[in-house]
Amino acid sequence: MGHLACFAGGMFALGADGSRDKAGHYLELGAEIARTCHESYDRTALKLGPESFKFDGAVEAVAVRQAEKYYILRPEVIETYWYLWRFTHDPRYRQWGWEATLAIEKYCRVSGGFSGVKDVYSSTPAHDDVQQSFFLAETLKYLYLLFSSDDLLPLDHWVFNTEAHPLPVLHLANTTLSGNPAVR
Repeated sequence: MGHLACFAGGMFALGADGSRDKAGHYLELGAEIARTCHESYDRTALKLGPESFKFDGAVEAVAVRQAEKYYILRPEVIETYWYLWRFTHDPRYRQWGWEATLAIEKYCRVSGGFSGVKDVYSSTPAHDDVQQSFFLAETLKYLYLLFSSDDLLPLDHWVFNTEAHPLPVLHLANTTLSGNPAVR
């Protein structure tokens, strides 16, 4: 499973919000994906998730190849924690987000900002010397929202695109895009 796929926990939580008959099922799927992704973080020396991890017998949520062991400040796990926090208010999601925050601060902060690390299983990480643009645009934004009140960008008024940019939800019952009443 790739780190990028960890956004799916939040996607299922959003699907639960709009479902009449399968809401509990979708929310449970989202929570299980979040738990799996959290395990990929929790099973490393740095408490940061690898780029990819396996499920193979005794190896669960662990990277096995060197080329999968890096962390490049990705937002997907934090995004899922935020959506699940908003829909459940289960404190575990804030706890997991705080653990990730501490690990990012401890292992990824460098003199010029933040950097990815080459091996999350090494207790003395080497940095990749790259601060990805999505770290500022997404990872930090989702961490901020995770610890903010629900009235900041409420999900019934805002939707987030794939780059975490909030866009207003337009309720177009009888209006045009400009907000003027529709002319029939």
